[in-house]
Amino acid sequence: MNSAERQRAPNPGAEVIDFDEILLNACTPELRAELLTEAAMLADAFAPDGRAEQLESIASSLSTGQRDGWMHRARARRLAAALRHLARDKAA
Repeated sequence: MNSAERQRAPNPGAEVIDFDEILLNACTPELRAELLTEAAMLADAFAPDGRAEQLESIASSLSTGQRDGWMHRARARRLAAALRHLARDKAA
């Protein structure tokens, strides 16, 4: 087995951690509610169909630095986590 195959092989003892949920859960309840509200507004404006793929695309743009100058990196990262949270809800 080469290194690429070892990296893809499932590890039965591995735990999958959702960093977006951890990031949102680390926020105060007020900030979390604000982020989810803002994410829903962005979704309505830029992903009117509400498809999970659209929300993921917006979140990816925010996470990778494609944002306006007014938004700080930390805020953009939290907002991206809120968008991914909405995307998971849509996919479920």
